[in-house]
Amino acid sequence: MKDNIVPFKRPSAKEKHKGKTLCRSGFHKWKVITERKFDVKQGKLVTSYECERCGVRKAVSL
Repeated sequence: MKDNIVPFKRPSAKEKHKGKTLCRSGFHKWKVITERKFDVKQGKLVTSYECERCGVRKAVSL
């Protein structure tokens, strides 16, 4: 009689921390977010960036 048991594999340390060391060292992978382009409070155009690896956001006003 066989059991239908799927073997559990833990993620290795390399897979678990992939990309975190780069972001911690200041090497983010920025991508442009085009949700909001104009900030009403500042009255300026704003470009938003989000890191693809860790999700940190930053905004640069023009």
